[in-house]
Amino acid sequence: MGETIRIVINNEIDIVVARQKGRELSKAVHFGIVDQSRITTAISELARNIYLYASHGEIRLSIKEENRKKGLEIIAEDKGPGIDDIRKALEDGYTTSNGLGAGLPGVKRLMDTFSIESVPGEGTKITALKWTK
Repeated sequence: MGETIRIVINNEIDIVVARQKGRELSKAVHFGIVDQSRITTAISELARNIYLYASHGEIRLSIKEENRKKGLEIIAEDKGPGIDDIRKALEDGYTTSNGLGAGLPGVKRLMDTFSIESVPGEGTKITALKWTK
């Protein structure tokens, strides 16, 4: 499976490109329409966070296979300001951008696995994975 699609996020158009690539890959893995929407929503949120908070970074998409199941892994990584309080950032309703505050908690709910690594002043890496049923 191993191929990784890398989308550099520098502007709003890159967010759209990342969503499109995610939808294409999720179709290729045979996710249903609901899971395709979950995946593209997660990608959109993660790419938007890169754009808003770090100015630039990247989304990496790859197909995974484990125990005869296939999945789609999303890695969002930037060298931005990092997240001072990860626990707070994962609270529903918390926002620093005057947004809805659904971003990271929403991504965590939409995906099967979710992990976040962040060092203030160095950047953030979020890994999320959705498995086919």
